[in-house]
Amino acid sequence: MAKESPNINPEIPDNGQNMLTADACVDGILKGDRYMLSRAITIVESRAEKYRGLAIEVLDRCMPHAGDSIRVGITGVPGVGKSSFIEKLGLHVIEKGKRLAVLAIDPSSSISKGAILGDKTRMEKLSASPSAFIRPSATGSSLGGVARKTRESIILCEAAGFDVIFVETVGVGQSETAVSHMVDFFLLLVLAGAGDELQGIKRGIMELADAIVINKADGKNLEDAEKARMAYLRALHLFPPKESGWTPPVMTASALSGLHIAELWNAIEDYQKLTHENNYWDAHRKEQMRQWLHESFEDLIYQRLQDDEALNMQMKKLENEVINARISAAGAASLLFKSWIKGLHGKG
Repeated sequence: MAKESPNINPEIPDNGQNMLTADACVDGILKGDRYMLSRAITIVESRAEKYRGLAIEVLDRCMPHAGDSIRVGITGVPGVGKSSFIEKLGLHVIEKGKRLAVLAIDPSSSISKGAILGDKTRMEKLSASPSAFIRPSATGSSLGGVARKTRESIILCEAAGFDVIFVETVGVGQSETAVSHMVDFFLLLVLAGAGDELQGIKRGIMELADAIVINKADGKNLEDAEKARMAYLRALHLFPPKESGWTPPVMTASALSGLHIAELWNAIEDYQKLTHENNYWDAHRKEQMRQWLHESFEDLIYQRLQDDEALNMQMKKLENEVINARISAAGAASLLFKSWIKGLHGKG
């Protein structure tokens, strides 16, 4: 029997003991053991050299068992009520007989780089469901409110049998487009009654959205929410048609009253049906896999450079040269690259 564990992943201390094998990881994940799933995600997220081989083997062996979920990215400005909304929508999804994994991307501490992990206390009802798994992860130095290994976490959750994956991001940020490169459906949450309804929402984010939801449409805010809905609807008409053939709906909703929560999930299922029929779903997934390869390669190269002590010493010297305007940043980067290539040939 799989080891009992909470629906929200436990923090796994690295004490150097009981090192997992790939067989144990994969076997536990495929059996739906959430404790083992949590440990596997921790290993995949780690930058420690000793875990790299294990992480790759586990991912490779889980890949044939992944890909059958619907992946939904959920973003919005801070204060829009993402966690409460996700809990309400998540409970509805579970009521429909689905198993749900929520990858909640927490803002990192600027000092420790660790996640604040507020979602552990904000999704109490959802975390109590045996059909839910919530994984808070830190953004670290990643842009756009996406953890460095979110793609890998999605694969592991799918292999563990979760057929709906929510990816909650920190907010509308500089590189939020990263979210659309790893999900099937991109949901933008906004608020009404904050002056100019479109203020602060970048055009590029709205173009990526497969649905825009004005949250907190309850009580005295209902009228303002409807006005905001019409404003966003008019704005969307100015954008070119989406390649998917889908027309993004603009809806009001409330995590408090449950307003239009069911209708939103119906829209997500309609999107899934349409894009399967017109073959966009598969084409989009394949393009995401191609991007994943490029990003993984860039990440590996960067990590290898970080691990090269001689190159790091040269980096510190060149930083001083750049800061004092004795060489351009481009020139310094070129010197570093040449040194790295020379070192590779020397090792060969």
